[in-house]
Amino acid sequence: MGTIFISDLHLEAGRPEGIVRFETLIREQGLKAHAVYILGDLFEAWIGDDDTDPAMKPVIDAIAALARAKVPCRIMHGNHDFLLGRRFELATGATLLGDYEVVDVYGERVLLTHGDLLCTDDTRYQELRRMVRDPAWQRDFLAKPIAERKAIASRIRSASLADSAGKPEAIMDVNAAAVEETMRRFGVRRLLHGHTHRPAVHALSVDGEPAERIVLGAWHEHGYVLHWDESGYRVELI
Repeated sequence: MGTIFISDLHLEAGRPEGIVRFETLIREQGLKAHAVYILGDLFEAWIGDDDTDPAMKPVIDAIAALARAKVPCRIMHGNHDFLLGRRFELATGATLLGDYEVVDVYGERVLLTHGDLLCTDDTRYQELRRMVRDPAWQRDFLAKPIAERKAIASRIRSASLADSAGKPEAIMDVNAAAVEETMRRFGVRRLLHGHTHRPAVHALSVDGEPAERIVLGAWHEHGYVLHWDESGYRVELI
């Protein structure tokens, strides 16, 4: 089955069909894969590992099934679930990754990231990101009761949606110079990310050499899955 890459599932209780789709992917394909990578925003919201929402138990159980089957599952933080932590790792057997990870994919060095750090033109978003990723902000937030955290998260999400509605589309996409600089810094010629919800394969040049940026799609009407094996990669909609 090769290696599976997915991103931006935005799983939540209000969209049970997404949870079922994820469970099906893991059961029918993930358990046979070499590895499963989730590049951020697995959940629509994650307010802390101590929030034991029963609607999310099937998701936790599906990831834990990968661990029992000895299939590595590696997960990045997204802008919706940046509070995934150690308790989540212990419950699922998954490994949380950093903002940037270079992985060997069948002999090729590939840079993985959620994608939001590349959207440098969206300065208001980057300011919000710096605030909520600050350890002091997170400690203060996680010390609040769950009900208060949910209310705060809802307000932040509403404000973010309102802000995005008034922005030009180009501002919310990646910055070409940031992409090139990042690929140069990590010494790669292939980059894989999500976040923008604009699935595509972009040919580009880094220091005069051909390069490629692969963008994963979000899970809205269907699931967007990238399969990669020794022969290359392909996209499947489920």
